[in-house]
Amino acid sequence: MRKGDWRRLVAVALLSWCVMTAATGRCLAGEALKKASLIPQWEPQAQFAGFYVALAKGFYAAEGVDMTILRGGPGQPPSRLLAEGKAQFGTFFLATALLKRAEGLPLVNLAQFVPHSTQLLIAKKADGIEKPADLAGGKVSLWGPEFQLSTRTFFQRYGLTVEPVPQGFTVDLFLRGGVAACSAMRYNEYHAIINAGLDPEELTVFDLGAHGLDLPEDGLYTLASVLAADPDLCRGVARASVRGWEYAFAHPEEALDVVMSHVSAAHLPTNRMHQKWMLESLRQAMTGPGDPLGTLTRLRYQAAAKALGAAGLAANAPSYEEFHVPLP
Repeated sequence: MRKGDWRRLVAVALLSWCVMTAATGRCLAGEALKKASLIPQWEPQAQFAGFYVALAKGFYAAEGVDMTILRGGPGQPPSRLLAEGKAQFGTFFLATALLKRAEGLPLVNLAQFVPHSTQLLIAKKADGIEKPADLAGGKVSLWGPEFQLSTRTFFQRYGLTVEPVPQGFTVDLFLRGGVAACSAMRYNEYHAIINAGLDPEELTVFDLGAHGLDLPEDGLYTLASVLAADPDLCRGVARASVRGWEYAFAHPEEALDVVMSHVSAAHLPTNRMHQKWMLESLRQAMTGPGDPLGTLTRLRYQAAAKALGAAGLAANAPSYEEFHVPLP
């Protein structure tokens, strides 16, 4: 282990001790912490840095919450864990949350963190793919159902029929030529493909946002029943999560220490350089003008509901006031 790694581990250990101290202090003051669990929609990575930092820095404990962040991933969809009561909070793309709500899961948005679409479909120019019609009949790798909504709407918009292939944590299948195109987030898989040796000029990138699908992505959600039972808990979790993101963007190296401790614990095939790219890309996506961190604007909500309705999905979306709980 390198000298720098030891220093980071010591820093994370000290951070954990501080959190325990903060929580203990609250207990000694007679204030019992409320237990809660949060399930991110994917494996540990900088995409969720704000939540990990909020936990490590004791922001949840300061709000009276004994928070556990569960390990997400393809086998742990937040919709299932919330429905089964195994988690009280989860992250979803807005489109996915609206679809789940239309299917009967009463999700409410507590905070919105990514106000734009960062979702891409990536193909190789060498395969003759330069426009959407060139994807017709080809194999396209897709993540699980909770991430397919925008992509399937894109196919529908251009009248395309493709052969879907499951996509996991990596883009190896695309790199080996097993599929004509793959799903990608600009802050994640796009960078992984470039790092694998392909030049940007060799790629055809379909930015779904530029094709009329600029749908907000990661937001913090709970069930209406959880909100009704304990609104103070929900407000506290939302406040602490926003604070975690603000701290992560202001202290990126410290945030990366925290993220990498979760990555290492999960034995994931990634590295600090890639996570640094991800965190910076997310900072750019989450801190633009007109979208205060944590706020789902009425305009973006209504545009997303209209786009999904036009595609025949998530019809009869709830009102903005019914779906979004303003930040405390």
